[in-house]
This record gives sequence, structure tokens and C-alpha cells, in this order.
Amino acid sequence: MKKNETLSHITVEKLILGGTGLATDPTSGKRIMISGGAIPWSVVDIRVVKNRSNRIEWQILYVIKKSPLEQALPDHFQVYGGCRWLPIPYEEQIRIKEQQIREVFHHTPELTAKTTWHPIQVSPETYGYRNKVEFSWGKYISWREWVHDEYRFGFHAPGQFDRIIDCTYCVLGDETTNTLFHIFDQFARESRLPTYDTKMYQGFWRHLVIRRGKKNNETMIILSVNTDFLWEKTDTVVEDFRTALMSLSHIFTEKNITVNSFYLLHNPGRADIVQGEYELMSWNPTISETLFDLTFDISPRSFFQTNTLWAEVLYKTTQDLIQTKNPIIFDLYAGTGTIGMIVAKQAQKVYSVEIVASASEDNRRNLEKNGITNVEVLNAPVEDFLKQWKREGQDTPDVIIIDPPRAGMHPDAPEIIRDFSPEEIIYVSCNPATLARDIVILCGDIRYTLTDVIPVDMFPHTHHIETVVRLVKNKT
Repeated sequence: MKKNETLSHITVEKLILGGTGLATDPTSGKRIMISGGAIPWSVVDIRVVKNRSNRIEWQILYVIKKSPLEQALPDHFQVYGGCRWLPIPYEEQIRIKEQQIREVFHHTPELTAKTTWHPIQVSPETYGYRNKVEFSWGKYISWREWVHDEYRFGFHAPGQFDRIIDCTYCVLGDETTNTLFHIFDQFARESRLPTYDTKMYQGFWRHLVIRRGKKNNETMIILSVNTDFLWEKTDTVVEDFRTALMSLSHIFTEKNITVNSFYLLHNPGRADIVQGEYELMSWNPTISETLFDLTFDISPRSFFQTNTLWAEVLYKTTQDLIQTKNPIIFDLYAGTGTIGMIVAKQAQKVYSVEIVASASEDNRRNLEKNGITNVEVLNAPVEDFLKQWKREGQDTPDVIIIDPPRAGMHPDAPEIIRDFSPEEIIYVSCNPATLARDIVILCGDIRYTLTDVIPVDMFPHTHHIETVVRLVKNKT
């Protein structure tokens, strides 16, 4: 099939990992993979968007017949790339995710013969749960589509780096987030400064990031702009902009919003990402969040689980799976060390390992803030740490906790972890496919049994799913 070729009246049969729709070509009988936005049992026209050596990727052109599963949405709701499952009832989303978790282990039944499949942990909030939302400015000019929009503010269209979909209301952000979005939308429009052009690398407005300490009701604003554009103007223009920016504090007060931290991010780089030099404009350098009885400082670069309330469930699930008494624990891919801090109370010692230096610094600062003394932070690639510890380390881990990025573990890591021979391995995964791949290696030579699989739905209305599993060393 060539790019842009089409097929008509295709029935979406199911959703698989990544939110991809699965269908069958009625002519050839071949399986069809439809990129995001598909809903089971809808009838659609599709076209080829990518033809790769190992797969053809299709995209929906038209919905001929809506799925009987599809629910009506309130008028003010909008479906973006980050919440494509909104039209699917939440109960059906849960069923799909549970099925997907089981399917990734379908080809390795020997691993799950003694496994307890726990019901999915359902999020207490399905709307407004995100504590971090990133909006983008941009323009969209297309002579083919007869579109000439110099100003757009919202979210990137799926698979299109240069196209922004205007936002009116983000259903995954809370009311404070949405109010701030509208304040900055109006402010940017009235400034008459241009949005950033990702093709010409010109313009000013780029991103707005809003971070919330949901339990502590604290707010951080990060305004990402191409300050090179402004600095080329007169000193008066620069000063006027800064004065206008700080005058927003009066609007925050009128809207009954407390802003605890406000950063201007100098972002002249060409890549369309939130990076650059952070300038603290006002208030505090961090906001705080509470999990259990622990307090965490969150800086602009800090990683923190985006669903605060359900993060406690994810970490409590991890904590409860550890059965070894007073263990020595390796906390691998530790990030800012949240899991290590939570399990420290039941541990003799925790070694918290993370490659990103700034995350390790956040970890150390939060350990000190909470008076935790039995966690040691090590800033290194996990595979390098494991190899060196195998040669030189003093303590032998009783429990190893793994919480890797979506790509899973480094290829060298699973076998080294297995060779440490800990009593238990707890794997926290945000990607069922790489989880299954790594578990096969960890259980190799029948050294470990997969005892528990617990899905945790941290991200309603998206295809993402967290899974916590427990491996126990087999007795010889």
C-alpha cells in the first residue's frame, strides 16, 4: 500500500497497547493497525499515513458509523491527543486495560501459572486529576486547507509537531489550571507579540506549564518564551513586558488563585520542548506536595507523578507487596526517590539509583526535608551501578524495586539483577510491552515466580496504564 491510499467501511475490532485500533482488511484478510482515536465497533474510512518495512500505519479519515460504546460528552469538553478515550465510558476503559495487561503475557503461559491477577485499581478522580499540564502556542498556515491562523493556543495535534488545536477547556486539568490558561490566553492576545513559528524559528510565545500541589493547593507557573525576539527590541519594550507580566498578580487575586512560584523560561532553542534558562520572577522557587506523611519540594524540572491522589495507591501497592522483613533495598530508576522514601520505614537500608543528576539532587533535598537517614542516593546509570556493585559492593540486596522509563530496562540490567538473587523483585511499569519482555528475562532458568500482577489506572481517558508485579525467588 502506498501513502494516502484509502480503505472504506472498516470495522474497528478492539484497542491494543498504545491505543492503536485493530481491524481486518476484508479483501486481503490482513490485520490493520489504526493510529489513535479509534473506538471499538465504529465503522471508519482510513488512509495510509506511514508504510514501514514491518507495518503499515493507518489513520481515520471519516467515521461512517459511531460505535455503540461511544458516549455523549458535555458541550464544553474537547477531545485532544492526551485524552482520546473520553468518548469511551470509563467502565469500558478499565475493561480494555485489564484485557491488555493479560494479553502481553499470553505467549508465556508458563510464567503466569501461579500468578494472582488482581483487579485493576480504579482512579478516584477521572477528570481534573493532572497536577501538571503543558499548553503550547503556535500558528497554522496551510494553503491546501485554506487555513491561515496566526494565533493558536492549546495542544499539539496528534502526530503533527507544527499544528496546535485551540483549547477552551482541559478536562484533565483542574479549575485552577483552566482559569490560569484563560488568563494567559487573554494576556498573550492583548500583548500583540507573535506566537512562535516552529518552521521559521521566529516569534515569541511558546509554552505555558502549570504545576499544582493538589493536596497543598499550591501552584507553579512556567512561562516559556523566545526572549531573544523580545530582547532585540528597545529596553522600554522589555521593561513594559516585565511590568505587564507582574501585573497579572492582581488578576490572580481577583480570580482567587494563589500562585506560589512563577518562572519565566528563556527558550530560544529550535526544538519544540520546554527547556532553557529558568528565571524566578516572583514568590518561591518550589511548590510542595504531600504523599502519606511525607512532604516533597517540586522544582520546575522535578519529575512527580501527574495523578497525585492515585500516586499514593501506586506506591502503597508497591510497599505492600514487599514481604521480606527489614530488607536491604535497591531502588532502581529512582527519579526523585519517591518510592525509596516511602519504603524506607520498613527497610534496613535503601540505595536509590538514578542517572539524572537534577533528580538525584531533588531526592537528597527531600530526604533531608523529611528527616530520612537510611536512604543513600547514587547518581549513575543503573547498569553501571549494578556492575560496579557486583564487583565492589558490601551489602547484598534482599529486595530490588525497578521503576524504569517506558523503554524498559537497559538490555544489560535484567540478567545482572537476576544474578544478585534477591528474595523479591518488585517491578513498577508504565509500559506493559516492555514489562513482559523484561519479566521473561528476570524469570529465566525458573529462578523466579511471577506471583502478583496489579494494574493501577493512573491516567483515565488515556491509553496509559501502570502495572506493579512481584517476583519471588524459587527455593532450591
